[in-house]
Amino acid sequence: MPTSLHLQEITPDNFETAIDLRVRPDQEHAVAPVVKSLAEAYVHPGVAWPRLICDGDEVVGFLMAFFDIDWTGKGTDLRSGLWRLNIAAGKQGRGYGRFAVESVAAEIRRRGGVHLTTTWDPGTDGPSGFYLALGFLPTGEISGDQTVGRLELN
Repeated sequence: MPTSLHLQEITPDNFETAIDLRVRPDQEHAVAPVVKSLAEAYVHPGVAWPRLICDGDEVVGFLMAFFDIDWTGKGTDLRSGLWRLNIAAGKQGRGYGRFAVESVAAEIRRRGGVHLTTTWDPGTDGPSGFYLALGFLPTGEISGDQTVGRLELN
C-alpha cells in the first residue's frame, strides 16, 4: 500500500476536485456521487465527516463517515461508521478503499467506539466482496435496499 496516503478535509480550494471525482460507470448505481454526499453533510452538520482520500497530492477517492447517529430513531441504537466510499475510476485495487476503512475505524476508536457500521449494494456487481474481505459481517438488517454490515474494532 502506498505510504503517502492521507485524508484531507473538503475546503473551497478542493471542492471542485471533490465533486468531479467519479467511480467507474458500472458502479454509479451502487454509490451516490460526491456532490450528493456533500449536500447531505451540509444538512447534517456535526454528523457527517466528509474527507478526500489522497495519495500524495493526487485525490484518489472520497469517504464520508458518521459518528453516534441514532440508527433506529428510538435513541437506543447509536452507531458510527462509513456512510459513503467512492474510489475514483482507474484507482481501484490499489489499497485506497482499505485505507479509507482503516482511517474511519481509527477515528471511531479515537472517539471511543468499538464497532464500524456500513451498508453496501448487495448485487453481484456490488462491493460485498470488498467489505467481507475486510472482516465486515452482515447484520441481517437492510437499510433501504442496502445490506448492513458491522466490523468489530479490536
